[in-house]
Amino acid sequence: MVKRKINVALAGQPNVGKSVIFNSLVGGSQIVGNWPGKTVEKAEGRLIYGDYEINVVDLPGTYSLSSYSEEEVIAREYILSKESDIVVNVVDASALERNLYLTIQLFELEAPVIVALNLMDVAQSKGIRIDVDELSKILGVPVIPMVAVTGRGIDVLVKTIIDFVEGHVKVSPTKFKYGREVEEKISILSESIKKYLPQLCSKYPPRWLAIKLLEGDENVLKIVESLENGRIITLLVQEFVDELERIHGEKISSIISSERYSIISRDILPKVQFIERAPISRTFSDKLNYWTTHPILGYPILILVFLTIFYAIFSGGRLLEDALSYIFDENLMPWISGIISGILPETISNIVINGFFGGLIATLTISLPYILPFYFILSILEDTGYMPRAAYLMDAFMHRIGLHGKAFLPLMLGYGCNVPACLGCRIMESDREKLLLSFLVVLIPCSARTVVILGIVGKYIGFTYVLMLYLINIIVIVLFGYALNRLLPGCPVGLIMEMPDYRKPVLKAVVLKTWHRVKGFIYEASPLIVAGSVILETIYQLNMVPLISYYASPLISGLLGLPAVTAFPLIFGILRKELALILLQEVIGSSALNLVLSVKQMLVFTVVVMFFIPCVATIAACVREEGWRRATLISLSTIVISILAGWVTNIVLTFLFGL
Repeated sequence: MVKRKINVALAGQPNVGKSVIFNSLVGGSQIVGNWPGKTVEKAEGRLIYGDYEINVVDLPGTYSLSSYSEEEVIAREYILSKESDIVVNVVDASALERNLYLTIQLFELEAPVIVALNLMDVAQSKGIRIDVDELSKILGVPVIPMVAVTGRGIDVLVKTIIDFVEGHVKVSPTKFKYGREVEEKISILSESIKKYLPQLCSKYPPRWLAIKLLEGDENVLKIVESLENGRIITLLVQEFVDELERIHGEKISSIISSERYSIISRDILPKVQFIERAPISRTFSDKLNYWTTHPILGYPILILVFLTIFYAIFSGGRLLEDALSYIFDENLMPWISGIISGILPETISNIVINGFFGGLIATLTISLPYILPFYFILSILEDTGYMPRAAYLMDAFMHRIGLHGKAFLPLMLGYGCNVPACLGCRIMESDREKLLLSFLVVLIPCSARTVVILGIVGKYIGFTYVLMLYLINIIVIVLFGYALNRLLPGCPVGLIMEMPDYRKPVLKAVVLKTWHRVKGFIYEASPLIVAGSVILETIYQLNMVPLISYYASPLISGLLGLPAVTAFPLIFGILRKELALILLQEVIGSSALNLVLSVKQMLVFTVVVMFFIPCVATIAACVREEGWRRATLISLSTIVISILAGWVTNIVLTFLFGL
């Protein structure tokens, strides 16, 4: 039987439980990817309910529907596209005033809306009672009280969606009026748009266009300016903006924002929200918030938390890697090798075994062990509310390289594995910051690079030099970040974020979120890892390594002062970084590196490896987050930096230290 399809969009501010509702609705059917042409995560899934197939899209969490961030533009463009039959606006019942700000903007888009009033238990614990029926009456749409983490209200929400589609529930969002002066300008502007730009009115509501033009929305202004008669509208807008700013004595964006909050505080809250008892003076969440944001004690707590995270991810990852390596490398791979080598010629069988199957197994044994605990812990941090506190503490320091405090987590994780560090860049708000952070995290020496550093410099030169290399690494990252901040177009974004209450994470929600993120990465990264593995193995089997060494000789031997054969371990280290150490021993014909290489050569080689192009799994993560073009640019930048760093090291050690 053919199911009738319903398309649902989930919209809401951050930290309102939108993802919990999404996971409760679609369960394991969701697909996680990126919005077309964007680096913002897109989650969608489906729910079969009776005769209906309900497709759900989880829109990015946004505080408003302006054009200040990618997330805001994506959310509003999707709603304006009318791809969804209904928009479910998830609202935090314990912070009704702030959340209704987005609700009013959804109404201005003239979208059919159902309000999911979530976190009713939190509101109750704060002594807040909400008259749900009265709120529904004022808004003109159904309001569903919910506690998503326990499943309360999920069935009612689904039934209400179906009732709306079947015409049993009326959805007629109230058209709230602004103050007299502003409303007058909106009305005149709306009529002018209908008269001079009728072609826009089929896609955008005229009233919404008028409000956005008054607000100075860049995207809407560009659309209007590109049209015939657009100049008439923009001149009228400027006249109205000047007049309103003169009357109110503040910027137009602040005027419009104040008008919306005035509607909420004047026409809605007094009739629906009641404080029945004073909240407890100091809750556990309040105390925890005090200690974790304390200007002195907050930092030791931060260090302890991240050391614990670091240890959990990489000790747990190591155990998982050993277990998976035992299953796949030691047992499955020999069996596959035995079958294929007996069927295909040696060269082709080696490409298939080491390239194709080796790359496939590398996805499971190298990437998965660290990505799985990373996503699990990241989900816990997101759901508990600690992430904003950590960002707040690190904000001042991170601003020196054009980032804000949230960048601290990916940078720290990079010392364990660059793959989760790259994936963690998505927590940054702006596209500029995501790109800047992606450039920096791949320069951090991961645990595999640490193996090379300790295996060469630590073993043969001394631990003091190891510390020196890490100091050099930090200096290079800071300088590169500072330079990129100056070169990249746009301005650094300030850290303005909500400090949500601490909440107890729900295991089911954490596991579901982790599973879907891991699944999405494996689906997208494994083809890239396999392709890279096949290409490198083909180069090896076709005996192209001597040719590469020959052409790389002017660079490797001339600039860096290294034997030409070291080009081989550098290139094949792309598969996994610790291979650079193993292959170096093979190409020079000795495991005692100090008998063949000088101290200067060992230091130069290690510096180059420390910054050189990331492993194929990290490249795959970069492609997933930033796209092919940017991932290629990031990889090329590491090659340039590694060669420059190696060359400078060679020069300094030769002329200053006489090595």
